[in-house]
Formats: sequence, structure tokens, C-alpha cells
Amino acid sequence: MKKAYDIKDIKLAAEGKRKIEWAERNMPVLRLIREDFKKSKPLAGQTCVACLHITTETANLLWTLKEGGANVVACASNPLSTQDEVAAALVKYHGIPVFAIKGESNKVYYSHILSALEAKPTLTMDDGADTVSIIHKTHRHLIPGIIGGTEETTTGVIRLKAMEKEGVLEYPIIAVNEAMTKHLFDNRYGTGQSTLDGVIRATNVLLAGSTLVVAGYGWCGKGLAMRGSGAGANVIVTEVDPIKALEAKMEGYQVMSMLDAAPLGDVFITVTGDINVIRKEHFMKMKDNAIVANSGHFNVEIDLPALEKIAVTKKEVRNMVVEYKLKSGSRINVLADGRLVNLATAEGHPAMVMDMSFANQSQGAEYMVKNYRDLEKKVYTVPADIDRKIAEIKLKSMGVKLEKLTAEQVKYLGSWQEGT
Repeated sequence: MKKAYDIKDIKLAAEGKRKIEWAERNMPVLRLIREDFKKSKPLAGQTCVACLHITTETANLLWTLKEGGANVVACASNPLSTQDEVAAALVKYHGIPVFAIKGESNKVYYSHILSALEAKPTLTMDDGADTVSIIHKTHRHLIPGIIGGTEETTTGVIRLKAMEKEGVLEYPIIAVNEAMTKHLFDNRYGTGQSTLDGVIRATNVLLAGSTLVVAGYGWCGKGLAMRGSGAGANVIVTEVDPIKALEAKMEGYQVMSMLDAAPLGDVFITVTGDINVIRKEHFMKMKDNAIVANSGHFNVEIDLPALEKIAVTKKEVRNMVVEYKLKSGSRINVLADGRLVNLATAEGHPAMVMDMSFANQSQGAEYMVKNYRDLEKKVYTVPADIDRKIAEIKLKSMGVKLEKLTAEQVKYLGSWQEGT
């Protein structure tokens, strides 16, 4: 018999409810959207399978989708990112089936996605594109009933664009990550703060005076380097893109290859979205007691199989910290099994920044329902008017007033005749 949900313990619900309500205080944009959704019911008749990190902020998004009329079913988008008390609260107080347990094995993780898909989604909502991938590989019978989906993160957008390029994507997707109010803020300020929070909670390391190696200088890497530098760390950036590398250099960071950075770093954090960014040759050159973590979506950026092979001992020295000792005597400390450290050892992004990201998710879902008949099987960005609307609401909630153009200024900007 199929379970109605699968979580750690329903008795954790009261604690989860408190945390969800605390996050909601700092999500004014999503609150306004929820109030509107409650009246207009734009998602009525839709079944949304949401494969996302089950956190307090996500709970507020799922609550909003349900208020909008959707039948919502949730599962985790990472085995270590679930907050068990939040999962319990979603089931008990919001009537949303959740299939997610923190620390679940890969086998259970994928079984939970399959359980959620039994709801027969008309909308998919992903953070990493695992749901879309499974549907296209093994559950193609669901495709005729799906009108479209949304994708939250850089890694997922990369996968979906690859599917589009190969001509195998079977329904339209809104790339929420491409919204300016998402990647400029969530990726930069959210990842920057929450990643260092995760590293510090796991290790209690002092960043001031240490050398922090940031692999990748996309928006996440920029935020991480910025926050690391602000905490007093000497920041080294590694990059493959000459434009991004030049930008990092101009921002005052050292830029070099990972091989050159390996013997210098005290803390290494990957945020590239690519595979095996830190490999055997890098581990071999690292100083004793180096800390290695990942804040990219999948646990592939650190080559752990290679580290396993060269290690003579392996033991857990703190919660979520595993020490690998090499023949040389050097110890390398890997955090959270190479998974998203900001969610595995901390609480993920602050609600204030996720407010904009999840406003984009909810607005993206509404846009898909209204426009899917006119969309091709492609990856689309969030419409600019939605992006601007979210920014305006966020500024208003922060007490910020915008300047307004005068009639003279409007005329000048629209003219080609006036010059010096």
C-alpha cells in the first residue's frame, strides 16, 4: 500500500510550524502573492510536484501554491537538505504530502521522487532538474498530462538547456534562476552567507587570517568571495572563464589554478556546477587539516572516490565532518559528504532573500498556467515585467522609495535629436 507521505516523525510538526512562521515574517513579497492567490486561485485544477529543498522558506512557497488552488506534493531535491520538522509541519498543518527525510540514502531519495510522481503532475517544480530527468527517462507516460514546469537553480537550468539543445525536452520550463531578482540576490547574497554559515557551524573555523579558495566565480562564487573577504579571509579564486577570472582579479582577489592554490588554502569551497573540480592531484598537495566543502547542487564537484583511494584512514571527527588521512600524514576534512554544505550543516539561505526567489517560482507557475498553450518545448526566462514587479514590492517592503523620471527626462531619453 502506498504511503500518504514519508517523513521522519510527525511529532516534530509543532517545532516546524514555529520555524515556518518565523521565516514568513521575512517574506513579504511571497505573502502578498499568497493573499492574491487565495482570492484568484490561478492554479486551480493543477497538480504540482515540487522537488525542492524542504526548508522553512520552501514551506511558505508550497503553502502559497496550495492557496492558489493547486494540489501540491513535495519531495526533497537533495538527500541532506530536508528540515525534518518542516516536513512534519507541512503534512500536519498544511495537508501537503511530503516524501523527504534528512540523511536518506540515494535509493530512498529517488524512491521519494517516484512516490511524488504518482500524483500525476500537471506542473513540475524543480531544484536541480531531477524530476524532469526522471520523467523523460522512465516516466514518459506522464508527459501528455504536464503543461510545463519551473526550475530553481543554475545546475538544473544547465541540464534543461542541454535537453532543449538535443531536442529531447518535452514541455516548456521557466528558468527561475535566470530572473534578475533570483540570481543577483539569492545566488550572491544567499549562497555567500549561508555557505560560510554552514562551514563555520560544522567546523568552528576562524575565517579571519585564513586562506579561502573559491572554485568558480559565477554569482554564487562572487557572493562567497565577497563574504569570505568581509570575514577577514585571504581569498583565492579559481576559474576557467577568462572574463570571470579577470573580474575576480579586478575585485582584488588572487586568481590561479587549483593546482597552485592547493598548497595555500585552509578552506576550499566549490561552486561551479561541474564534476571533479577538486581531484587527486589537488588533495596530494593540500596542507594538513585542510577543510573541503561544496555548495554546488550535486555532490560531484569534489572527487571523493579518488580521495577514498589515497586515504589510509577515514573517520568522522565532528558531525558532518569526515577526516581523510593520507600517507604523508596530512588530514583532509570533507564536510557533508560533499553535498550542499549550506543546507546540510546550516539552514540554507535566509528567508529575506528566498522571498524573491520563491516569488519568482509562484509567479512562474501562474505564468505557465496562463500561457503554456503558446509556449514551445523550450527553456524560458521569467518575463521582465514579473522580475521588475518583484523588485518593486521588495523595495517597498524595505522602506525604499524610487526616484521618478520627470516628463522632460522621459522626453530626452526617447529622443535622438538632442545631444551636447
